[in-house]
Amino acid sequence: MEYILQPWPWYVSGPCIAIVMFLLLYFGRTFGMSSNLRTMCAMGGAGKRVAFFNYDWKSHKWNLIVVLGAIVGGFIAHFVLSDSTPMDLSEATIKDLTALGFKDAGQSLLPPELFSWDAVLSIKGLSILIIGGFLVGFGTRYAGGCTSGHAITGLSSLQLPSLIAVIGFFLGGLIMIHLIFPILF
Repeated sequence: MEYILQPWPWYVSGPCIAIVMFLLLYFGRTFGMSSNLRTMCAMGGAGKRVAFFNYDWKSHKWNLIVVLGAIVGGFIAHFVLSDSTPMDLSEATIKDLTALGFKDAGQSLLPPELFSWDAVLSIKGLSILIIGGFLVGFGTRYAGGCTSGHAITGLSSLQLPSLIAVIGFFLGGLIMIHLIFPILF
């Protein structure tokens, strides 16, 4: 019997996320990737130049476990839970992706047209990374947190600002993929 590697099903990963969130809330902690970046910047001395990073980062260094978990989890997801089976995409999606310039639509989760070193290190790729990074940083600061913080921590603790932020994230994603992405590619 051949074993096919698959991501964890929702009924395993969902309760795992719920348990982690319960434990964080129980111990008075919050979850979010942007707070980890803030902690790393404060550790590096950014608080000497920018007041936002001038805080007691030592009381938040537990948060860096999330960064380690994201790195280890990404490694496990790629090397243990992934297989090379092509994705089951509809013909309409393949046609749309081909029209946007993707040669082997559905053959990889990370198409080389976007994720190869040649694509990333091009003028267009670097411009998208720099402008996108600035916009994500600005949006995260303006919204008071990132998508993971608002969507997981904020919604699980029934915070209205997080609901509004998550709706904004989804609307921004829809605008990007349907209006801006076709112009860029």
